Amino acid sequence: MTVQQLPLSGVTVVSLEQAVAAPYATRQLADLGARVIKVERPGEGDFARRYDTTVHGHSSYFVWLNRSKESLTLDLKDPRGLAVLHQLLDGADVFVQNLAPGAADRLGLGTEALTERHPRLIPCTISGYGTTGPWADRKSYDLLVQCQTGLVSLTGTAEATARVGISVADIAAGMYAYSGVLTALYTRATTGRVHPVEVSLFEALAEWMGQPANYTRYGGSQPARLGTQHATIAPYGAFATADGKQVLFSIQNEREWAALCDRFLGRPGLTDDPRFATGSQRVVRREELNAIVAERLARSDAEEILKDLEEIGIACAGVNDVAAFLDHPVLAARGRWREVAVPGATVQALLPPADLAGVPARMDPVPAVGEHTEAILAELGRTHDDIEALRTDTVI
Repeated sequence: MTVQQLPLSGVTVVSLEQAVAAPYATRQLADLGARVIKVERPGEGDFARRYDTTVHGHSSYFVWLNRSKESLTLDLKDPRGLAVLHQLLDGADVFVQNLAPGAADRLGLGTEALTERHPRLIPCTISGYGTTGPWADRKSYDLLVQCQTGLVSLTGTAEATARVGISVADIAAGMYAYSGVLTALYTRATTGRVHPVEVSLFEALAEWMGQPANYTRYGGSQPARLGTQHATIAPYGAFATADGKQVLFSIQNEREWAALCDRFLGRPGLTDDPRFATGSQRVVRREELNAIVAERLARSDAEEILKDLEEIGIACAGVNDVAAFLDHPVLAARGRWREVAVPGATVQALLPPADLAGVPARMDPVPAVGEHTEAILAELGRTHDDIEALRTDTVI
């Protein structure tokens, strides 16, 4: 269904996508009004549909990543299915794929083949480690990339590493694919030139590793792994309170440090203490400083501490679990939740974070596998008999 009055209305995106990275990119294009036709395997569809069954029988990943799309099932190993795909691409603006290494080329859907056959089409390839280089043929998943970029070595405590709790490499790649496609669409519209887009999970997350990379290259050692404590700023971290909760706060400059010493810790002399005179010295003496801070927080309940810190202008927050996040007063007061249909039910979903003044939010349903197959094939001029023949032969 084409959505009117949205920035990408009239733009058609065809995707051969699975898992997280590519679906995240195309969902954001759908949020802006693009028509996204998701091509899935007959029967099972995107394997992310079966990651879990926690959302009314549907996958929590799939529900998050696939609203406002149309699902078309095609067997692309059958020449008839591939012919349908190329017919779609004849009228499409963007093609996004994150298939296994080499799979797109084997199907004749690599960038060079597509640009020759569909010169207006913007191909977008999302890979693990790039389509060239020594690791081009390697499969990759989010946690593998977290390990390869060194992110896991920065996450956790001094005793043990930990994965980041969300699919951060996939999300990074999806964000860069999304912005890359938007840039390519703008360039095509203003100059007529078509620029294929390529993003790898590894290089997307490598960009996000910029600060620890600089710190390690020029400082001689990587930032320490300190749980909720900040590796290069102190005091900055979570501390236990008298009622068993945790409060996290951050000191970013000397004015805040002086206010903390005088008005919260009740020890104005710390401001001139040579052990803590600069930010770098406070990091070196972190254990001594944290002991002073922890003793003060242990004397009061979390609500009182948050009130006191806010009054003196110190950034602070309680440490929420996910359930508390779902009930966050900012999301409620700003009306950020909307109902989205999924097959057989509805779910609560957050509005896209970028608000465009005067542009309504698009929050259309999450499709069932192959839900739009017949309608799309009919739109392409396929007759009822054609469709039945394709179905009988399990091409769709």
